[in-house]
Amino acid sequence: MSSDFYKTSILPFAGIIIKLCRAYTNSQEDFEDYYQEVCLQIWRSKDKFREESQWSTWVYRVSLNVCLTLLKKNKKNAKPFVSDSITIEATESNYAFADESLNLLYDAIRKLSEIDRAVIMLYLEEKSQKEIAEIIGTNPNNIGVRVNRIKIRLKKILDGKIN
Repeated sequence: MSSDFYKTSILPFAGIIIKLCRAYTNSQEDFEDYYQEVCLQIWRSKDKFREESQWSTWVYRVSLNVCLTLLKKNKKNAKPFVSDSITIEATESNYAFADESLNLLYDAIRKLSEIDRAVIMLYLEEKSQKEIAEIIGTNPNNIGVRVNRIKIRLKKILDGKIN
């Protein structure tokens, strides 16, 4: 991947790529793998961009598809293990934001379904309902209803009413 392509075509969208990758991972190592794979897939498939949407919309869509694919792949290949040497706190501390409330929000977002995570992340990026619908592959009317339901669910999760 050329550094020029990265600087001009990926770096301007790194914020949302990072947020999407973080919403679908539970460790720093997984996050780094997801981010690298997203960047690689954007670069590999850049010639398939048909300019039917904005570049940013296409980048979000590729990012989301890569995250969902990796999530499914990792679930399929997950092997349960028992380890006394690694605590949950140690894993989380390597992956934490400095702002505790942001960590709580991401923990709550990770409890949502895969598609709801994508919808709320795009909503938080202030994408229009039309653009979110285009990225997700649904209609804009559905997005408004879905966002309201997600907000209610997140509030319940954050208030400790549901897991």
